[in-house]
Amino acid sequence: MIPREILKKVKRIEIQTRGLVNNFFGGEYHSVFKGRGMTFSEVREYQPGDDIRLIDWNVTARSGNPFIKVFEEERELTVLLIVDISASGIFGSGSHLKKNIGAEIASVLGFSAIKNNDKVGLILFSNEVVKYVPPKKGKSHVLRVIRELLYTKPTENGTSIKNALEFLMKVSKRRCVVFLLSDFLDKEYWDSIRIVNRKHDLIGIKIYDPFEVNLPDIGMIKVEDPETGSMFWIDTSYVPDLQKMNNENIRSLVALEKESAKIGLDFISISTAEDYVDPLMKFFKRRGKKY
Repeated sequence: MIPREILKKVKRIEIQTRGLVNNFFGGEYHSVFKGRGMTFSEVREYQPGDDIRLIDWNVTARSGNPFIKVFEEERELTVLLIVDISASGIFGSGSHLKKNIGAEIASVLGFSAIKNNDKVGLILFSNEVVKYVPPKKGKSHVLRVIRELLYTKPTENGTSIKNALEFLMKVSKRRCVVFLLSDFLDKEYWDSIRIVNRKHDLIGIKIYDPFEVNLPDIGMIKVEDPETGSMFWIDTSYVPDLQKMNNENIRSLVALEKESAKIGLDFISISTAEDYVDPLMKFFKRRGKKY
């Protein structure tokens, strides 16, 4: 039995995100993603002006005349939302937790896909995959996706992007549009990202809190690591240590963006202190120009 407060949150997110989709993201999503998948249809004889890269050399060799492959646009896409629900998401220096922003962004993407008549699936993970919702169409299905985003709790401590992506490769044999939403506070996942990025259309979305890249001087504070439970003190008034820590955090974010660019991974960084509409719209527009 789903608690009443969860159902109220689902309704609130539905109203908010459907409005965003209708007003902002619907057309942008369609122009960027619709028809990116192509399936083989047939071969036909080469005609002047055809792209020589489409020549089917096997058929050409057998027939003695040049033939090209003809592809047709896929009528629907499959969108998979891979969302990090590990304990590090339960953090927010302002009014929004990282996990709540992640749930809203995933909901916007889910409604955008449904509006475009695409299928939507969900993988929730912490150290292991916690929940898998196979891709389907329809409003009732995307509402179930939102319920799972809000209701499902991690069963283990830690974060493993690698395990989540390996699970994706097992359950999805066909090319998908994959959104990976996480704070990326993890290690040893780049090999898995490279593999998935070659097979699927992968987009990484890093959700971070401003304090994670620029902790201010707020004196002596006691900090708890939500994934290990360990407690420690930080003296933010000691400038050298504070600057060192902030510089390391900024370098980590920059390194993440550089590595993504290096392997051709579409990547978006979104702060919990900003309106996520703007970075998403900039991504859609940049992506549209790219293709």
